[in-house]
Amino acid sequence: MTSRTSPARNLRDLARLRRVRDRIDREYTQPLDVEALARGVNMSAGHLSRQFRLAYGESPYAYLMTRRIERAMALLRRGDLSVTEVCFEVGCSSLGTFSTRFTELVGMPPSTYRQQAAQATQGLPSCVAKQVTRPVRNREAPLPGRP
Repeated sequence: MTSRTSPARNLRDLARLRRVRDRIDREYTQPLDVEALARGVNMSAGHLSRQFRLAYGESPYAYLMTRRIERAMALLRRGDLSVTEVCFEVGCSSLGTFSTRFTELVGMPPSTYRQQAAQATQGLPSCVAKQVTRPVRNREAPLPGRP
């Protein structure tokens, strides 16, 4: 008899989770939902969400939004697109949700970031700017006025 969570099954689940994460990384601009991601790896949506959180520390949706915000930060640093254009460019369909999530991860609204980022990263190579401006995950950005 084998246990319910055998090492072979764990490895299969980890491979599936990696495929989901890779798909999110590739297709972050597309409308993705947990059900569609789960169907793609033959898992239930609930099982995928639980296992993804265990493996990566956040839900598939939170991971997707983090990817979108990272890309949005790069586009806002460029400065040639409005906040609304950036929102739609990264796959978000709601400016309100985009702005709220951006503020949670980065610690400031996208419009403020756009103004400050161009000055803060001026003269830095883009690869360095990307690394030093990477968003903080899991709502760890300090709120204004709090340490």
